[in-house]
Amino acid sequence: MSGPATMFDLTGRIALVTGANAGIGQGIARALAQAGADLALVGRSPADETVELVREAGRRALTISADLSTIAPVGEIVERTVAEFGRVDILVNNAGTIRRADAVDFSEEDWDSVIDTNLKSLFFLCQAAGRQMIAQGQGKIINIASMLSFQGGIRVPSYTASKSGVAGLTKLLANEWGARGVNVNAIAPGYIATRNTAALQADEVRNRQIVERIPAGRWGRPDDLAGAAVFLASAASDYVHGHILAVDGGWLAR
Repeated sequence: MSGPATMFDLTGRIALVTGANAGIGQGIARALAQAGADLALVGRSPADETVELVREAGRRALTISADLSTIAPVGEIVERTVAEFGRVDILVNNAGTIRRADAVDFSEEDWDSVIDTNLKSLFFLCQAAGRQMIAQGQGKIINIASMLSFQGGIRVPSYTASKSGVAGLTKLLANEWGARGVNVNAIAPGYIATRNTAALQADEVRNRQIVERIPAGRWGRPDDLAGAAVFLASAASDYVHGHILAVDGGWLAR
């Protein structure tokens, strides 16, 4: 049996992280590299800063430019990772988008844009990586869910639908693949201080309302997700299947 330290050791593992150029994706990629994994970094924009962080941790980094608003690049993403590293042990589905408008005014374009990226591409990337992992006999898939996997929110109907769908797919895939050596789980971040939430942080009234609701009394940071990501990627979570782990400063408990 592995000791406590080695249970979290990812040395020799290959991790594929989408949306890895900044924010949550970058924080998770860095944490996995620091735990010993080599990284395939997927994003629409350059991930030079993330590459440097991975290399600072002494690990290898492959960058793959891909737009996950369609499923077209999904097969190539997995194929390139396997061609470079020989396998895929960990998939982190972090890429996502959001559109805001009142439900009575919400457009089909805004609906499709979010669902296609956050749910459709996520499923088909799980499928492509899952086939590889099943053939290997093991793998870890970590989907990025949301507080809106549990709550309704306002003015984000397609985002709420997509993240509720991510929670459901996480459980379905865990049911199908758990006995085949593949763990499928999700992390549901709370309010995390990133560029995507800069407008909320800058809104004095909304920022105060958010912080007052969080028992921890502060916004989260990308590195607050590091421990959860390493846990779900490592042998420490081998008997954890279909779980959605909230990393929210206590938001859901309020």
